[in-house]
Amino acid sequence: MRKIQWLIILAAIYSCKNKTHADLLIHNAKVYTVDSLFTITEAVAVKDGKIAATGTSKAILEAYTSDSIVDAQQQAIYPGFIDGHAHFYGYALSLQEVNLVGTKSWEECIEKIKTFISKNNIPAGKWIIGNGWDQNDWKVKSFPDKTLLDKNFPNNPVLLSRIDGHAAIANQQALDKASVKAGEIIRGGIIETKDKMLTGILVDNAISRVSNIVPLPDNATIEKVFLEAQHNCFAVGLTGITDCGLMKQQVDQLDSLQKAGKLKMKLTILLSDAKENYDYYLKAGIYKTSLMHIAGFKLYADGALGSRGACLLKPYNDKPGWSGFLLDSISHYAQALQKIIQSPFQACTHAIGDSGNRMILRQYAEALKDKNDRRWRIEHAQVVDTADLHFFNQYNIIPSVQPTHATSDMYWAGDRLGKERIKTAYAYKDLLQQNGWLVLGTDFPVEDISPFKTFYAAVVRKDASGYPADGFEISNSLTREQTLRGMTIWAAKGSFEEKEKGSIEKGKQADFIITNTDIMHCEPSAILKTKVVGTYVNGGRVY
Repeated sequence: MRKIQWLIILAAIYSCKNKTHADLLIHNAKVYTVDSLFTITEAVAVKDGKIAATGTSKAILEAYTSDSIVDAQQQAIYPGFIDGHAHFYGYALSLQEVNLVGTKSWEECIEKIKTFISKNNIPAGKWIIGNGWDQNDWKVKSFPDKTLLDKNFPNNPVLLSRIDGHAAIANQQALDKASVKAGEIIRGGIIETKDKMLTGILVDNAISRVSNIVPLPDNATIEKVFLEAQHNCFAVGLTGITDCGLMKQQVDQLDSLQKAGKLKMKLTILLSDAKENYDYYLKAGIYKTSLMHIAGFKLYADGALGSRGACLLKPYNDKPGWSGFLLDSISHYAQALQKIIQSPFQACTHAIGDSGNRMILRQYAEALKDKNDRRWRIEHAQVVDTADLHFFNQYNIIPSVQPTHATSDMYWAGDRLGKERIKTAYAYKDLLQQNGWLVLGTDFPVEDISPFKTFYAAVVRKDASGYPADGFEISNSLTREQTLRGMTIWAAKGSFEEKEKGSIEKGKQADFIITNTDIMHCEPSAILKTKVVGTYVNGGRVY
């Protein structure tokens, strides 16, 4: 009997010696690898920050040993979500500003500002910055004016950005500090006046007249808000973000926090279309670390539909005679694209209206010439005339879209565009069919940071209450598999990163999440209730 026991012990020792040691083993799970076959398996082994193997629980536990073994209890595991278009830097700064998202009137905005000043003991003379108001959510759906700002906050300069960032309102003190005068004309922007007096409303390029003089936060504040923003993103399963439209100074701040080991979020950077950025980065070339990838330049064709700055082929249905505008001359885009085509960087252009999309698609075609693998992108591609869809396929132009824009805008987008043109808006399925893939994101803080809201909006095309019953333009919904790919492997591919991340495959970075709900098979209403149980970056648990 004792001999048999020793044989068992020796067999166990021999077995362990023949196993490969891993840093982490997770088994008894439902692992969506999102590989080319969309393989679903049971277990994952992680070593040195990368996926060592995937397979059945039995196979992985027989082949590997580890000091850290997790029984996932049949919970779902997905590749870490990658937000293909967001504003991480702007979101972080917004955490220290007045949050006006969800306000139902201009008067409610004023009360929120008062509360913010009182709670934070804001002294006279200090700037009050806010964001998130949307007149489309108010009973009175026209832009407000600065009268109440001037009356209630005469001793503080105030600048409040609309939810889309393409319009803002400033009080008189802020306008005076920026030397903004009634009657000024700005290319690609509007300084609104009424009866030859400033209303405080600034649209698109006019906003920078004031925003450029707002003092930057100190380093301590910068670190605090970025770590808070990172925590919030990890909590919803984001392990990578494409941060759109940054200046070199902002990139350097993020890079410094990453190198100090404080910021672990993986960031793909699209640089602002600015001389300073071109002068430095076109000479320096692609910049890449383990956490940061400066991939391209972001241009802006037009404004936003909500503020009627989107450039349309025909006038707005609810504002006859007005078609929006381009933010710069066509020659500017042509010259910028010629610089980029001669570099290793991508061109990624914000385009909302059908005229804005047509213009930039044609400029891309001029520069790209033919089929290619440059992966130049159209960011948003919200309203694309059907006659222009072929550009995406013919020149391998990639749509980078944000599904929650559709479900946020659906209440009023038809009023802006009319019954026929709305059918060519938020047409994600039509766009997907051009190249067989597309990039998905949120555009946060314009929208909520939650990737589960992205998933729900893309698949179900309803709001949280289930409206509309049949889904908003449901023929352009995506399948669950297409949506998951758009939030993982296709989002990585959108920045030439698909060989490194975006799927749970051997040799790739071990970025993945565990959730309490299987969003691939649950009832639609359960998608929005999904919670992240664990978020892992390079095999380390960060949430």
